[in-house]
Amino acid sequence: MAKEITVLGSTGSIGRQTLEVVAAHPDRLKVAALVAARNVELLAAQVRRFRPRLAVLLDGEGARVLSGMVSDPEIRVLAGEEGLMAAACLEGVELVVAAMVGIRSLKAILAALEAGKDIALANKEVIVAAGQLVMDQARRLGRQIIPVDSEHSAIFQCLRQGGRVAEVIITASGGPLRQMPRAEMVTVTPEQALNHPTWVMGPKITIDSATLMNKGLEVIEAKHLFNLDFDQIKVLIHPQSVVHALVRYSDGALFAHLGPADMRLPIQYALTWPERWDLDVQPLDLAALGRLEFDLPDLERFPCLELALRAGRAGGTYPAVLSAADEVAVEYFLAGKITITAISQVVGRVLEEHHSEPVPDLEGILATDAWARRRAGAIAEGLSL
Repeated sequence: MAKEITVLGSTGSIGRQTLEVVAAHPDRLKVAALVAARNVELLAAQVRRFRPRLAVLLDGEGARVLSGMVSDPEIRVLAGEEGLMAAACLEGVELVVAAMVGIRSLKAILAALEAGKDIALANKEVIVAAGQLVMDQARRLGRQIIPVDSEHSAIFQCLRQGGRVAEVIITASGGPLRQMPRAEMVTVTPEQALNHPTWVMGPKITIDSATLMNKGLEVIEAKHLFNLDFDQIKVLIHPQSVVHALVRYSDGALFAHLGPADMRLPIQYALTWPERWDLDVQPLDLAALGRLEFDLPDLERFPCLELALRAGRAGGTYPAVLSAADEVAVEYFLAGKITITAISQVVGRVLEEHHSEPVPDLEGILATDAWARRRAGAIAEGLSL
């Protein structure tokens, strides 16, 4: 019998690739619900292709348009928060793929866990902002949080060896600005920053890769997902994007996960875990690669990474502020309103102004997120070009 899944964020990069994996295994995977923010045309096409029981558009007007485009009486169309929660908790669904940007899906993820669903997590912001809350709930309910990010999927797989973990190493390609002097970055355009050398991703994560904020978020995420101390997590620049993560055990053995830069691999593993299914991808040719390079990140040239590491160590609501402020600053950069170097200025100033709550609950996290977004927007306006 096919495993039924819900996809939160089906029209984004991860959501679309998730549906590619489903399409490759039509007898083993079934889409029960699709959720998108506002892309009516693409969601309508996905509904026609995969025929879920429920389709949700968060935008109310868009949902009304979608209703007129869906003629199948067996497919319900819902809007907004009500629809999001219904999709996350839909009866019969075993796995919820969380692929929406930001923390808008946080309540839905917590509700899905409560409803007995496992989570395939592709949403960094939820774990960065509310990692302790989400992981505590998953442990209490005996549910699985299976990472979809390539790095965390790699760690997840390397941790299957048993034994005491001494160190986890997360790799970063370095992005399109890896060798650019800091002084020259002020002229970088969104088009340049979106031109990632090895990965094809959505705009938010691609800009975060260019600033190395992405790696800082991943360090915080790894701490919560795998119950690690920050001292156990390291970042290395690895421009080939072949080694996705490494785990060193206390006996000195170092396990590395290698694979092509294709997000379908970690997506499929999250959907099929603990099994491995065939996947039509181009295998790595190690001889053709020749060599693999590793280097330490330059925190002076990429201050976003240092900001993230400091916020993670500080804990409380600082990570939630980091995530929210970065999201707003990236939006301003993509709109051409601030320079890419101003992203770290915006995030740094919001963090400086914040007074953290040591053990935040859901309402505290949501309130902190809203405050950080407002402050980041006001600061970014002051830095506008």
